[in-house]
Amino acid sequence: MTGRQTDPERDFTRRIEVSGDAAEVTVRGPEGVDPGSSAADVLRTHGLDPTEWEVTGFRSSEWTMPNGEPGVSARFSFGRRPGGALAERPSVDELLRVFEEAPAEKPEPVHGEHTFVVALGDMQFGKIDGDGPEGTLLRALQCVEKAVNAFHEYAERFPIDHVHLAWLGDHVEGFVSQGGANTWRTRLTLTEQIRLTRRLMAHAIIRFAPLVSRLTVVAVPGNHGEAVRPGGKGVTRYDDSHDTDALVSVGEAPSLAGEEFAHVEIFVPDTDELTVVVDCSGTVVAHAHGHQWRPGKHFEWWRGQAFDKTSAMHTADLLLAAHLHHEFVDTDGPRTFVQIPAMESESTWWRHRKGTRGAPGLMVMVTRNGDVPVKEVIR
Repeated sequence: MTGRQTDPERDFTRRIEVSGDAAEVTVRGPEGVDPGSSAADVLRTHGLDPTEWEVTGFRSSEWTMPNGEPGVSARFSFGRRPGGALAERPSVDELLRVFEEAPAEKPEPVHGEHTFVVALGDMQFGKIDGDGPEGTLLRALQCVEKAVNAFHEYAERFPIDHVHLAWLGDHVEGFVSQGGANTWRTRLTLTEQIRLTRRLMAHAIIRFAPLVSRLTVVAVPGNHGEAVRPGGKGVTRYDDSHDTDALVSVGEAPSLAGEEFAHVEIFVPDTDELTVVVDCSGTVVAHAHGHQWRPGKHFEWWRGQAFDKTSAMHTADLLLAAHLHHEFVDTDGPRTFVQIPAMESESTWWRHRKGTRGAPGLMVMVTRNGDVPVKEVIR
Protein backbone atom coordinates (compact mmCIF):
# COMPACT_ATOMS: atom_id res chain seq x y z
CA MET A 1 0.00 0.00 0.00
CA THR A 2 1.40 3.37 -0.98
CA GLY A 3 1.87 5.86 1.92
CA ARG A 4 0.15 9.21 1.96
CA GLN A 5 2.02 11.99 0.17
CA THR A 6 3.51 14.78 2.28
CA ASP A 7 1.04 17.60 2.84
CA PRO A 8 2.81 20.87 3.82
CA GLU A 9 -0.38 22.20 5.39
CA ARG A 10 -0.67 19.18 7.69
CA ASP A 11 2.92 18.04 8.11
CA PHE A 12 4.70 21.37 8.61
CA THR A 13 3.43 23.12 11.75
CA ARG A 14 4.63 26.51 13.07
CA ARG A 15 3.26 27.98 16.27
CA ILE A 16 4.26 31.03 18.33
CA GLU A 17 3.31 32.36 21.76
CA VAL A 18 4.54 35.80 22.84
CA SER A 19 4.33 37.21 26.35
CA GLY A 20 6.11 40.52 26.91
CA ASP A 21 9.84 39.98 26.36
CA ALA A 22 9.52 36.18 26.05
CA ALA A 23 8.43 34.07 23.11
CA GLU A 24 7.94 30.33 22.48
CA VAL A 25 8.18 29.03 18.90
CA THR A 26 7.33 25.43 18.00
CA VAL A 27 8.32 24.03 14.61
CA ARG A 28 7.38 20.57 13.31
CA GLY A 29 8.26 19.28 9.87
CA PRO A 30 9.80 16.53 7.77
CA GLU A 31 13.22 15.17 8.62
CA GLY A 32 15.90 17.48 7.24
CA VAL A 33 14.02 20.73 7.86
CA ASP A 34 16.15 23.48 9.45
CA PRO A 35 14.25 24.30 12.65
CA GLY A 36 16.44 27.33 13.47
CA SER A 37 15.74 29.21 10.24
CA SER A 38 12.12 28.11 10.39
CA ALA A 39 11.77 29.58 13.87
CA ALA A 40 13.27 32.86 12.63
CA ASP A 41 10.73 32.83 9.77
CA VAL A 42 7.95 32.46 12.33
CA LEU A 43 9.16 35.57 14.14
CA ARG A 44 9.27 37.53 10.86
CA THR A 45 5.79 36.34 9.85
CA HIS A 46 4.42 37.83 13.04
CA GLY A 47 6.18 41.17 12.59
CA LEU A 48 9.07 40.44 14.98
CA ASP A 49 12.69 41.18 14.01
CA PRO A 50 14.81 38.05 14.72
CA THR A 51 17.86 40.25 15.42
CA GLU A 52 16.00 41.67 18.43
CA TRP A 53 15.57 38.21 20.00
CA GLU A 54 18.03 35.64 21.30
CA VAL A 55 17.54 31.94 21.98
CA THR A 56 17.30 31.23 25.71
CA GLY A 57 16.21 27.58 25.49
CA PHE A 58 15.90 24.77 22.95
CA ARG A 59 14.31 21.32 22.87
CA SER A 60 14.18 18.94 19.91
CA SER A 61 12.64 15.50 19.41
CA GLU A 62 11.72 13.10 16.64
CA TRP A 63 8.09 12.40 15.77
CA THR A 64 6.18 10.39 13.22
CA MET A 65 4.22 12.32 10.65
CA PRO A 66 0.71 11.21 9.64
CA ASN A 67 2.16 9.55 6.52
CA GLY A 68 4.39 7.37 8.69
CA GLU A 69 7.61 9.11 7.76
CA PRO A 70 10.03 10.46 10.44
CA GLY A 71 9.87 14.14 11.26
CA VAL A 72 11.42 16.70 13.59
CA SER A 73 9.76 18.69 16.35
CA ALA A 74 11.64 21.61 17.91
CA ARG A 75 10.65 24.21 20.47
CA PHE A 76 12.63 27.43 20.87
CA SER A 77 12.45 29.81 23.82
CA PHE A 78 13.37 33.40 22.92
CA GLY A 79 14.11 36.45 25.06
CA ARG A 80 14.10 39.99 23.74
CA ARG A 81 17.62 41.43 23.61
CA PRO A 82 18.10 44.48 25.88
CA GLY A 83 18.32 47.48 23.58
CA GLY A 84 16.85 45.47 20.66
CA ALA A 85 19.05 44.90 17.63
CA LEU A 86 21.63 47.30 19.08
CA ALA A 87 22.64 44.56 21.53
CA GLU A 88 24.79 43.01 18.82
CA ARG A 89 28.46 43.82 19.35
CA PRO A 90 29.48 46.73 17.12
CA SER A 91 32.67 46.76 15.08
CA VAL A 92 35.18 49.12 16.68
CA ASP A 93 36.81 49.69 13.29
CA GLU A 94 33.45 50.83 11.96
CA LEU A 95 33.02 53.14 14.95
CA LEU A 96 36.43 54.69 14.45
CA ARG A 97 35.65 55.65 10.85
CA VAL A 98 33.76 58.70 12.14
CA PHE A 99 37.14 60.32 12.80
CA GLU A 100 38.10 60.02 9.13
CA GLU A 101 35.28 62.42 8.23
CA ALA A 102 36.16 65.01 10.89
CA PRO A 103 37.51 68.39 9.69
CA ALA A 104 41.25 69.01 9.87
CA GLU A 105 41.58 72.78 9.65
CA LYS A 106 44.74 74.47 10.99
CA PRO A 107 43.98 78.15 11.63
CA GLU A 108 46.43 80.65 13.05
CA PRO A 109 46.71 80.50 16.88
CA VAL A 110 44.96 83.15 18.97
CA HIS A 111 47.04 84.95 21.59
CA GLY A 112 45.75 86.46 24.81
CA GLU A 113 45.41 86.20 28.56
CA HIS A 114 42.43 83.85 29.04
CA THR A 115 41.98 80.07 29.09
CA PHE A 116 39.24 78.23 27.23
CA VAL A 117 38.25 75.13 29.25
CA VAL A 118 36.61 72.07 27.69
CA ALA A 119 35.35 69.56 30.29
CA LEU A 120 33.85 66.18 29.45
CA GLY A 121 33.46 62.73 30.92
CA ASP A 122 31.17 59.79 31.71
CA MET A 123 31.26 58.40 28.19
CA GLN A 124 31.24 54.91 29.72
CA PHE A 125 32.10 53.42 26.35
CA GLY A 126 30.89 49.84 26.04
CA LYS A 127 27.52 49.79 27.82
CA ILE A 128 24.28 49.04 25.97
CA ASP A 129 22.23 51.76 27.67
CA GLY A 130 20.61 54.46 25.56
CA ASP A 131 22.07 54.67 22.06
CA GLY A 132 25.07 52.53 23.01
CA PRO A 133 28.75 53.11 22.19
CA GLU A 134 27.92 54.15 18.62
CA GLY A 135 25.71 57.00 19.77
CA THR A 136 28.07 58.08 22.54
CA LEU A 137 31.12 58.17 20.27
CA LEU A 138 29.36 60.14 17.54
CA ARG A 139 27.94 62.57 20.10
CA ALA A 140 31.35 63.08 21.71
CA LEU A 141 32.94 63.77 18.32
CA GLN A 142 30.19 66.27 17.42
CA CYS A 143 30.48 67.99 20.79
CA VAL A 144 34.24 68.38 20.36
CA GLU A 145 33.63 70.02 16.97
CA LYS A 146 30.99 72.31 18.49
CA ALA A 147 33.47 73.20 21.23
CA VAL A 148 36.01 74.18 18.54
CA ASN A 149 33.36 76.46 17.01
CA ALA A 150 32.58 77.89 20.45
CA PHE A 151 36.28 78.62 20.95
CA HIS A 152 36.32 80.80 17.82
CA GLU A 153 33.20 82.64 18.99
CA TYR A 154 34.56 83.35 22.47
CA ALA A 155 37.96 84.29 21.06
CA GLU A 156 36.22 87.32 19.54
CA ARG A 157 35.23 88.45 23.04
CA PHE A 158 38.22 87.30 25.10
CA PRO A 159 41.93 87.17 24.23
CA ILE A 160 42.64 83.43 24.58
CA ASP A 161 46.03 81.75 24.23
CA HIS A 162 45.42 78.62 26.31
CA VAL A 163 43.01 75.69 25.83
CA HIS A 164 42.52 73.28 28.71
CA LEU A 165 41.00 69.82 28.04
CA ALA A 166 39.64 68.18 31.21
CA TRP A 167 38.74 64.47 30.98
CA LEU A 168 36.83 63.87 34.21
CA GLY A 169 36.62 60.10 34.45
CA ASP A 170 34.40 57.10 33.68
CA HIS A 171 35.50 57.18 30.07
CA VAL A 172 35.06 53.40 29.94
CA GLU A 173 32.29 51.24 31.38
CA GLY A 174 34.86 48.71 32.58
CA PHE A 175 34.01 45.44 34.30
CA VAL A 176 34.53 46.25 37.98
CA SER A 177 31.44 48.33 38.76
CA GLN A 178 28.93 46.73 41.14
CA GLY A 179 31.32 43.84 41.63
CA GLY A 180 31.18 42.94 37.94
CA ALA A 181 27.38 42.93 37.76
CA ASN A 182 27.54 45.18 34.68
CA THR A 183 29.44 42.60 32.60
CA TRP A 184 26.47 41.25 30.63
CA ARG A 185 25.32 44.77 29.71
CA THR A 186 28.78 45.75 28.40
CA ARG A 187 29.06 45.08 24.67
CA LEU A 188 32.68 46.04 24.04
CA THR A 189 35.76 44.37 25.42
CA LEU A 190 37.89 46.37 27.81
CA THR A 191 40.60 46.90 25.20
CA GLU A 192 37.99 48.15 22.72
CA GLN A 193 36.63 50.61 25.29
CA ILE A 194 40.12 51.95 25.95
CA ARG A 195 40.84 52.15 22.23
CA LEU A 196 37.81 54.42 21.67
CA THR A 197 38.85 56.58 24.62
CA ARG A 198 42.40 57.02 23.34
CA ARG A 199 41.21 57.86 19.85
CA LEU A 200 38.77 60.49 21.10
CA MET A 201 41.42 62.06 23.33
CA ALA A 202 43.91 62.18 20.45
CA HIS A 203 41.31 63.70 18.16
CA ALA A 204 40.51 66.49 20.64
CA ILE A 205 44.22 67.28 21.03
CA ILE A 206 44.69 67.39 17.27
CA ARG A 207 41.72 69.73 16.86
CA PHE A 208 42.70 72.23 19.55
CA ALA A 209 46.51 72.18 19.37
CA PRO A 210 46.78 74.48 16.32
CA LEU A 211 44.53 77.13 17.91
CA VAL A 212 46.66 78.31 20.83
CA SER A 213 50.19 78.64 22.15
CA ARG A 214 49.47 76.42 25.18
CA LEU A 215 47.31 73.26 25.38
CA THR A 216 46.97 71.44 28.69
CA VAL A 217 45.23 68.07 28.99
CA VAL A 218 44.14 66.44 32.27
CA ALA A 219 42.59 63.06 33.10
CA VAL A 220 41.42 61.89 36.53
CA PRO A 221 40.27 58.42 37.64
CA GLY A 222 36.59 57.53 37.81
CA ASN A 223 35.00 54.62 39.62
CA HIS A 224 34.25 52.73 36.37
CA GLY A 225 37.80 53.19 35.12
CA GLU A 226 39.46 51.44 38.07
CA ALA A 227 41.83 48.80 36.73
CA VAL A 228 41.06 46.13 39.34
CA ARG A 229 39.04 45.71 42.51
CA PRO A 230 40.51 42.86 44.59
CA GLY A 231 37.66 40.91 46.13
CA GLY A 232 35.20 43.18 44.32
CA LYS A 233 35.69 45.98 46.85
CA GLY A 234 39.27 47.10 47.27
CA VAL A 235 41.60 48.99 44.99
CA THR A 236 45.28 48.75 44.18
CA ARG A 237 46.55 52.33 44.01
CA TYR A 238 44.00 55.11 43.63
CA ASP A 239 45.69 56.27 40.44
CA ASP A 240 45.57 52.76 38.92
CA SER A 241 42.96 53.65 36.29
CA HIS A 242 42.22 53.06 32.64
CA ASP A 243 40.79 56.60 32.51
CA THR A 244 44.20 58.12 33.17
CA ASP A 245 46.36 55.49 31.50
CA ALA A 246 44.56 56.20 28.22
CA LEU A 247 45.79 59.80 28.37
CA VAL A 248 49.30 58.71 29.35
CA SER A 249 49.40 56.56 26.20
CA VAL A 250 48.04 59.36 24.03
CA GLY A 251 50.48 61.82 25.58
CA GLU A 252 53.43 59.82 24.32
CA ALA A 253 52.53 60.70 20.72
CA PRO A 254 52.76 64.52 21.00
CA SER A 255 56.08 64.15 22.81
CA LEU A 256 57.46 62.44 19.69
CA ALA A 257 55.72 64.68 17.14
CA GLY A 258 58.16 67.60 17.21
CA GLU A 259 57.47 71.33 17.26
CA GLU A 260 53.87 71.05 16.10
CA PHE A 261 52.83 69.61 19.47
CA ALA A 262 55.64 70.91 21.69
CA HIS A 263 53.15 73.18 23.52
CA VAL A 264 50.95 70.24 24.64
CA GLU A 265 51.21 69.37 28.36
CA ILE A 266 49.75 66.20 29.89
CA PHE A 267 48.65 65.96 33.55
CA VAL A 268 47.46 62.91 35.53
CA PRO A 269 47.33 62.34 39.31
CA ASP A 270 50.47 61.62 41.27
CA THR A 271 50.99 58.14 42.72
CA ASP A 272 48.01 57.05 44.85
CA GLU A 273 46.12 60.31 44.22
CA LEU A 274 42.74 61.07 42.64
CA THR A 275 42.96 64.80 41.85
CA VAL A 276 44.97 67.12 39.62
CA VAL A 277 45.46 70.90 39.91
CA VAL A 278 46.55 73.04 36.94
CA ASP A 279 47.06 76.81 36.62
CA CYS A 280 44.96 78.24 33.79
CA SER A 281 45.64 81.96 33.21
CA GLY A 282 45.84 82.65 36.92
CA THR A 283 42.87 80.42 37.81
CA VAL A 284 43.87 77.34 39.80
CA VAL A 285 41.66 74.57 38.38
CA ALA A 286 41.16 71.39 40.42
CA HIS A 287 39.83 68.18 38.87
CA ALA A 288 38.07 65.22 40.50
CA HIS A 289 35.68 62.62 39.15
CA GLY A 290 33.17 63.29 41.93
CA HIS A 291 32.73 59.87 43.56
CA GLN A 292 34.68 61.06 46.60
CA TRP A 293 31.70 62.94 48.10
CA ARG A 294 27.96 62.47 48.49
CA PRO A 295 25.65 64.48 46.20
CA GLY A 296 25.49 68.09 47.32
CA LYS A 297 28.50 67.78 49.63
CA HIS A 298 31.13 69.07 47.18
CA PHE A 299 32.07 72.15 49.19
CA GLU A 300 32.32 70.15 52.42
CA TRP A 301 34.74 67.77 50.69
CA TRP A 302 36.66 70.67 49.18
CA ARG A 303 37.03 72.38 52.57
CA GLY A 304 38.34 69.15 54.05
CA GLN A 305 40.94 68.77 51.31
CA ALA A 306 41.94 72.44 51.63
CA PHE A 307 42.59 71.97 55.37
CA ASP A 308 45.60 69.84 54.39
CA LYS A 309 48.27 72.42 53.54
CA THR A 310 50.27 69.80 51.64
CA SER A 311 47.36 69.46 49.20
CA ALA A 312 47.12 71.85 46.27
CA MET A 313 43.36 71.88 46.79
CA HIS A 314 43.68 74.76 49.27
CA THR A 315 44.81 77.01 46.40
CA ALA A 316 42.02 76.03 43.98
CA ASP A 317 39.62 78.60 42.54
CA LEU A 318 37.59 76.25 40.32
CA LEU A 319 36.67 72.60 40.94
CA LEU A 320 35.56 70.52 37.96
CA ALA A 321 33.77 67.20 38.48
CA ALA A 322 31.53 64.66 36.72
CA HIS A 323 30.01 61.42 38.08
CA LEU A 324 26.40 62.51 38.73
CA HIS A 325 25.60 62.84 35.01
CA HIS A 326 23.98 66.28 35.02
CA GLU A 327 25.25 69.86 34.95
CA PHE A 328 25.33 71.79 38.18
CA VAL A 329 27.06 75.07 39.01
CA ASP A 330 27.58 76.35 42.55
CA THR A 331 29.64 79.13 44.10
CA ASP A 332 30.93 79.87 47.57
CA GLY A 333 32.56 83.28 47.77
CA PRO A 334 35.28 83.44 45.13
CA ARG A 335 35.28 79.67 44.54
CA THR A 336 33.27 77.96 41.80
CA PHE A 337 32.13 74.35 41.50
CA VAL A 338 31.12 73.00 38.08
CA GLN A 339 29.65 69.53 37.63
CA ILE A 340 29.34 68.52 33.99
CA PRO A 341 26.70 66.33 32.28
CA ALA A 342 27.50 62.82 31.11
CA MET A 343 28.34 62.13 27.49
CA GLU A 344 26.32 58.91 27.48
CA SER A 345 22.63 59.34 26.65
CA GLU A 346 21.16 57.61 29.68
CA SER A 347 21.62 55.25 32.59
CA THR A 348 18.85 52.68 32.16
CA TRP A 349 19.10 51.73 35.84
CA TRP A 350 18.52 55.37 36.81
CA ARG A 351 15.64 55.73 34.33
CA HIS A 352 13.90 52.70 35.82
CA ARG A 353 14.45 54.06 39.30
CA LYS A 354 13.64 57.77 38.78
CA GLY A 355 12.02 57.98 35.34
CA THR A 356 14.47 60.48 33.86
CA ARG A 357 16.79 60.13 30.91
CA GLY A 358 20.08 61.94 30.33
CA ALA A 359 20.78 65.33 28.78
CA PRO A 360 24.26 64.52 27.43
CA GLY A 361 26.96 66.97 26.46
CA LEU A 362 30.12 68.71 27.61
CA MET A 363 30.84 72.10 29.13
CA VAL A 364 33.06 74.96 28.01
CA MET A 365 34.27 77.83 30.19
CA VAL A 366 36.43 80.91 29.88
CA THR A 367 38.54 81.83 32.88
CA ARG A 368 41.25 84.20 34.10
CA ASN A 369 42.59 85.08 37.58
CA GLY A 370 39.97 83.03 39.42
CA ASP A 371 37.01 84.47 37.52
CA VAL A 372 34.82 82.22 35.35
CA PRO A 373 32.53 84.57 33.41
CA VAL A 374 31.52 81.94 30.83
CA LYS A 375 29.98 78.54 31.59
CA GLU A 376 28.12 76.90 28.71
CA VAL A 377 26.75 73.43 28.03
CA ILE A 378 27.51 72.11 24.54
CA ARG A 379 25.10 69.48 23.17
